[in-house]
This record gives sequence, C-alpha cells and structure tokens, in this order.
Amino acid sequence: MVVEGKMEVEVRSLTFGEQLVGLNFNPSADDKVAQAKILFAKAADLLEQEYRAKNLGASPLADTLYNHAIGEVLNAQMSVVKVLTLKY
Repeated sequence: MVVEGKMEVEVRSLTFGEQLVGLNFNPSADDKVAQAKILFAKAADLLEQEYRAKNLGASPLADTLYNHAIGEVLNAQMSVVKVLTLKY
C-alpha cells in the first residue's frame, strides 16, 4: 500500500522462536543463515506451543526438559550459523 508517496509496510511481532534465534540479525544478509534461523525458529515455536498447550510448566520435570530443549535449539542454531559463515 502506498501512502503519500511512501510504501506502508505491515509490521508484525516476532514469534518466540524468531526472537530466540535473532531472526532479524543477519548483517551479511546471507540467505543460508536466514533459512537456518527460520528452521530453528519453527522448532522453538513448536516446543513453546506444546509447552503452553499442555501446561507443562506445572511439572518440574517437564519444565526442566523444556528449558533444556530450548537451550539446545539455540545452541544448535548458533553452531549452524557459525559453520555457514566460516571464513577461515
């Protein structure tokens, strides 16, 4: 949509997973990095949706497993991005 000679862009809030992986942070504008971040964001969103839907926070074991899984998704995403952007 164009408003007074400027393009109007719809802004949406990032999902939990998109925030977790830093979806908007890709200084090199590398398409592979963007693709990897999208995949890991979807995995984190899937975990978060199940956690909320099943009220897993009420169980200390489930809470521990969820937090560990989210941390592993983040670690894996960061390692994948490192490999994709390795220069030396």
